[in-house]
Order: sequence, then C-alpha cells, then structure tokens
Amino acid sequence: MKRTLTILAALAVSLGAWAQVKVSVRESLTGQPVIPAEIYGQFSEHLGRCIYEGIWVGPDSSIPNKDGYRTDVLEAFKALKVPVLRWPGGCFADEYHWMDGIGPKENRPKLVNNNWGSTVEDNSFGTHEFLNLCEMLGIEPYISGNVGSGTVEELAKWVEYMTAENGSMAELRAKNGRKEPWKVKYLGVGNETWGCGGDMTADYYSDVYKRYALYSRNYSGNRLFKVACGASDYDYNWTRTMMKNAASKMDGLSLHYYTCKGWTGSKGSATDFTPGEYYNTLAKSVEIDEVLRNHEAIMDAFDPERRVALLLDEWGTWFDVEPGYNPGHLFQQNTMRDAMVAALSLNIFQKHTARLKMANIAQIVNVLQAMILTKGEQMVLTPTYHVFRMFNVHQNATYVPSEYTCGTLVSEEGRVMENFSACTSRDASGALHVSLANPVLDKAVTVELSFDELKPRSVSGEILTASDIHAYNDFGKAPAVSPAAFTGAKVSGKTVKLTLPAASVVVLEVM
Repeated sequence: MKRTLTILAALAVSLGAWAQVKVSVRESLTGQPVIPAEIYGQFSEHLGRCIYEGIWVGPDSSIPNKDGYRTDVLEAFKALKVPVLRWPGGCFADEYHWMDGIGPKENRPKLVNNNWGSTVEDNSFGTHEFLNLCEMLGIEPYISGNVGSGTVEELAKWVEYMTAENGSMAELRAKNGRKEPWKVKYLGVGNETWGCGGDMTADYYSDVYKRYALYSRNYSGNRLFKVACGASDYDYNWTRTMMKNAASKMDGLSLHYYTCKGWTGSKGSATDFTPGEYYNTLAKSVEIDEVLRNHEAIMDAFDPERRVALLLDEWGTWFDVEPGYNPGHLFQQNTMRDAMVAALSLNIFQKHTARLKMANIAQIVNVLQAMILTKGEQMVLTPTYHVFRMFNVHQNATYVPSEYTCGTLVSEEGRVMENFSACTSRDASGALHVSLANPVLDKAVTVELSFDELKPRSVSGEILTASDIHAYNDFGKAPAVSPAAFTGAKVSGKTVKLTLPAASVVVLEVM
C-alpha cells in the first residue's frame, strides 16, 4: 500500500503541469480513412451463460422472448448498433461440430463443453438460430470454423450449407426450414491454433490454413472474407511467419489481446481493487497501441498495399470469476474501470484503421467484459455497454486527425501511459464527434478544442462517470453508472472549452 501511495503522489505531481490540454482538430485534412463499424464488433461464445440464458432462452421460456431470443437483450443489441458478431468461439469453436446443431431440436445430441466448466449443452442454439439472429438485427455474422478437431470437408460443407442456393447442402438447409441461403462474409479458419485450437506452430498452421481456406468456396454470389488465426499479444514471430507463408491466401489476420495479470494464479477482483491496480489495468490496456504498431509494421513489410486486414477479434479485461459462480463460466462484474478501459482502447483502435478493420470485445453477454448481464428475468447494462453506445457515432465516420500534448502516468508495474485520450471523426452529415477520456482518479482536466476552419455553432454531449471508480450496475438496484447529458462544453469563436471531471468519459457532437 505504501508503494501505491508513493506512485499516486508522483502522479499528482506529474499531472500538475497538465491541468489543461489543448487539442488541435485538423478537420481540414483530406484523404483520411473511414472508421469501420466493425471496430465496435462483438463476440459470442458458447461459454457460461453467454448463449444460453444470455441470448437464447427458447420459445417456451417464461422470460419474454421473440422466437426464443430474449426480448430485452434484443432491444439492447439494437441500441448498441452491433455491426458484427463472432460465433461459436473461441476455444469452443474447435470442438464444435455444426451438424449437431441443425435439424429438430429434440434430435440434436447433447454436448459437454470441455473448455468451459464441463457444462452440458443441448445444441438448441445452432447455425439457424445464430444466422437468423444476425439477419433479424442487421448484424454481419463472423463464423469461427473448427480446425482443431474438425476436417476440411466439415468446414467446406458448413460454408455450402450456409451460403449455397443449390446442391445437397442447400436441400438439407431447406429441409430444416430455410430455403434461401444466408449471406456470410467473415470466416475464421480456426481459433488460437497456437493453443486450444490445435497447439500448432506457425509454420505448420500456415499450411493447414491454406488447405482449409482453399476448400471454403464462394457460392451464389457470397464472397467470403477469410481470416487466418493470428498471434496472441506479443508473438510477433507468428505474424511474421503467417505473412511470409500465407499472405496471398488470406483476407485478414487475427490478433488476441487481453488485459489481465497472466494465465496462472489470481487475476484480481473485478470490483475490489486499489488505485495502483486501477492504473496497472489501464496501462496494460493502452499498451495495445504499441502492440498494434509492431504487428502492423511486420504486415507492412510483406504487404505494403495493406490488402490483408488486421482483426483484433478478442480483447478486453479478464478478472477473477465472481464468488459463487462456476469458475469455468468467466462471469465478472463490470465497473467504471472497465468503461475507462473500453474508452481508451476504442480511441486507440480508431487511429489504426488503415490496417485494423475489426475488433471484437470479449464478450457480449455474461462473460468477461460484457455489454450485458442477465439473471433470470433481470437484465442490466454495464458501464462498458454505455461506452460502446456513446461511441457508436464513430461507426463508418471519417477519421479526423488531432494533435495534443499531455502528461503521463507511470503504473506500479512500470508501464507509462498518457493521462488524457481523444479521438475525432466526421459523420456523413458533417457533424464532428469527439470522444474524450480523463483516466486520472483525483484530478479534473480543462480541455480546449481548436479547429482548422470550423467555427462551431453548437455543441452537445454525454458524460459517463460515477462517484466511485468501483461503481457497477447490479440486479434489482438503480443503475450506479449511466450516461447523462453533458452541458459543460462552451463555444468560444473557433474553439470549444470544457472541463473533464476525474475518471470520466465524454462524447461531444460539434456542429
């Protein structure tokens, strides 16, 4: 604790000179990339209560539902504007055999989920249920194929079943109630093949990938975007090997990055943490900026035209499971700390979209850094949900460069991070949206936004903050963390001035 207090004292001193941040918004610069909506992608794995009880309760459930999907969760998904949803895993994908999840539900075999708590699942949520959900909500499906325990033929026939208009797989699909094929864009060829997806080397997997990708065909006008399994965190050799051996055969390469203490021992509580642990978590999360730059540099060396996309298709915080829950179900609460991780991370992602084309937070309901938590008929929206909903104004908007100088924070673990974060985009109507975050626990910061040419007429916004960084939304209680209108921004000539409270996230619309 003494060390924590020492660090905090040092932070307060270093911050003093940066009580004000001036942000130069370069809206006059042209030729900037569009921020893909898929940067706000989601991930749904058969893990704990993400699918069953989280999304799917079945049509006979007493919980209000539409064709088996929870009504409250559907409405929350709509407000979030979910652009893409990855399924069925994760590690689960490489033990999932899709034929078990089609046809009459009473005939579907039960499955032991060996990766996640040995839960027995009845396969009532399968290909039809997932793709119908995506179609209903206008979500792009991202299928994660079984390479670890599956076969080339199995994946090839799954692609045909989902997307072909004619042939035996199309006839089987029609027999199961769906005559028209679905549109499926994203196909992941394996998941974490360096670990739970097959324990392979990069050299070996690069050949395996090419074989599976070859037989995953395009049918009936459907164009697959084929994603090769990429690295974990700092494994730059994996990226280098995949780009050297298979770049010409892939459309995208994945990357996984979790903010956690490591894979052995306690990862720490999601709700009970010290100020030092708070800064450790944030500093680890923003290290993704350097990790992305390093992987992108390797990809640039092999693919200077940037044809191959980088997809961060698993990311987020990972803490200890909440007391009383199955350790294999990865259910954790979600505080204002998680919201800050989300805000800082999204601001970083949006600056990398020349190469980074998708990011999928883990996971959408009841697992890890979830958007939504459910308990029986009850549902709560997490602080992370609110950040994603506030920030979705950046989806498909044009990135606008900005420049600022701020101070730095040094975590107990020696990681250095900026004490301020900002990102700007321009939407199709011409409105500028600026997402701002002040991660400092005990200091407000005054911000002045100046523009190249724009003379703002109006500014409005939302703020997400709480009286306590440990605050979270719990079942049966009034929300402790929810967005509110932000009225503290004032127009002055060609500038907008505001004060960001300590530990707060603000999104502004400037017209």
